[in-house]
Amino acid sequence: QVQLVESEGGSVQAGGSLRLSCVVSGHTASRQCMGWFRQAPAKEREGVASIYFYGGAPAYADSVKGRFTIARDNAKNTVYLQMNSLKPEDTAVYYCAASFGINCDPDPSHFDYWGQGTQVTVSS
Repeated sequence: QVQLVESEGGSVQAGGSLRLSCVVSGHTASRQCMGWFRQAPAKEREGVASIYFYGGAPAYADSVKGRFTIARDNAKNTVYLQMNSLKPEDTAVYYCAASFGINCDPDPSHFDYWGQGTQVTVSS
């Protein structure tokens, strides 16, 4: 079984930074895709960023380009989301996820395994 364990989120003032991590255990594959998603109350889950675990360029939602960075550390089986210049509208529960399908776009319908979610709150 694939398991994804996320770090705690946190609270930060607008303009601040946070880093989330996601430790992956179990099955891995050359085409494994890792993604970060978020969901605010009463809103649909949306993609934030995604990247192949073993190579390739990342993809980002327009809303976070230039502010967020997805990174990986294969030796630690860990994927990170570095969030800079945070805005109140970034407030959401953030999820990491893994996909073994043919796509590596940050589309939640393509992902098979999910972390537990962690709260990120950005205050104005």
